[in-house]
Amino acid sequence: MLLSWLTVLGAGMVVLHFVQKLLFPYFWDDFLFLVKVVLIIIRLKKYEKRGKLVTVLDKFLSHAKRQPRKPFIIYEGDIYTYQDVDKRSSRVAHVFLNHSSLKKGDTVALLMSNEPDFVHVWFGLAKLGCVVAFLNSNIRSNSLLNCIRTCGPRALVVGADLLGTVEEILPSLSENISVWGMKDSVPQGIISLKEKLSTSSDEPVPRSRHVVSLLKSTCLYIFTSGTTGLPKAAVISQLQVLRGSAVLWAFGCTADDIVYITLPLYHSSAAILGISGCVELGATCVLKKKFSASQFWNDCKKYDVTVFQYIGELCRYLCKQSKREGERDHKVRLAIGNGMRSDVWREFLDRFGNIKVCELYAATESSISFINYTGKIGAIGRANFFLKLLSTFDLIKYDFQKDEPMRNEQGWCIHVKKGKISI
Repeated sequence: MLLSWLTVLGAGMVVLHFVQKLLFPYFWDDFLFLVKVVLIIIRLKKYEKRGKLVTVLDKFLSHAKRQPRKPFIIYEGDIYTYQDVDKRSSRVAHVFLNHSSLKKGDTVALLMSNEPDFVHVWFGLAKLGCVVAFLNSNIRSNSLLNCIRTCGPRALVVGADLLGTVEEILPSLSENISVWGMKDSVPQGIISLKEKLSTSSDEPVPRSRHVVSLLKSTCLYIFTSGTTGLPKAAVISQLQVLRGSAVLWAFGCTADDIVYITLPLYHSSAAILGISGCVELGATCVLKKKFSASQFWNDCKKYDVTVFQYIGELCRYLCKQSKREGERDHKVRLAIGNGMRSDVWREFLDRFGNIKVCELYAATESSISFINYTGKIGAIGRANFFLKLLSTFDLIKYDFQKDEPMRNEQGWCIHVKKGKISI
């Protein structure tokens, strides 16, 4: 009798498995992703209840104590450990403590290309409780001046290769803004941050200077691209940074991964998903000054890269490169980003091997995002029953010429059905 029941139960389980695969092929992917989202929500609720947030900076400092000699940043062959970055960023903090009137809550603008000192300055200012405004290193004259005026900084820190850009607008800057250059020899009117770093203390900065209690307090300013006028500052809260830093983890990255970042650090993808994401994991990032299609796979092999970030046409540029021997001879397993077309996606996988592409949809100033954690080709994200339990949203038809939602006779927005377009 017992054997009969076990046989029936086993057969039922097999049938149920096939039905699930047929009707709900992504059930377990959805469920696992739901668990990860719930864990993040529980963590944030705990922070709120305690009245003290564990910020990305706090997590970095924790890693610097637990794994001081682990590489955090690899840049042009040089290795910067978690301890190295901690000490260098403390030097930055002490320079401003001793040579400026900066205080907690003040804004400091950062104009710098991709280099380790971008992170050193960012984290150093964060240790003082300052809000850092990332300026696009490609903008000039009036656009740059507008961005600086918009965020109202008390100071401006400039990379060595961009001092000429700032020198052009120096006469137009407010006298209340002190300008610091990451170079020994700087133009008149600019203070040499690099010179002062050489004699600055690398002692830890008291946590009281940067402790945060509100999830919605401002952490960063990140500027839009300015395609519809002058660039505008998007206010990035501590909550948004914490959420963004969990994206790599949500896609299955671990502390053992080596993440290749070729995107500009002034962009939220590289700074929040990339750098902050590595901090969340305690992982290593390989930082590139600029993306190079010809050097991409050589770098991946040289540094044993396992994950890389992309945006827009980056993967198409890789596919346009001349074919070489050993193109699949790498350790890359994940590509995380947005904007890859379906045809490029297929070509990329056919040519470079079994790399899971994790496409996502989000905007710096948006209140919602979508993540394609199943790897389905062409999808920018996935909406499911579980997600709608946690985040209420709908997809509606939109008139791009009038720049407003389409409405029915009753004046209600029009829901877009599955398989239909929204315009």
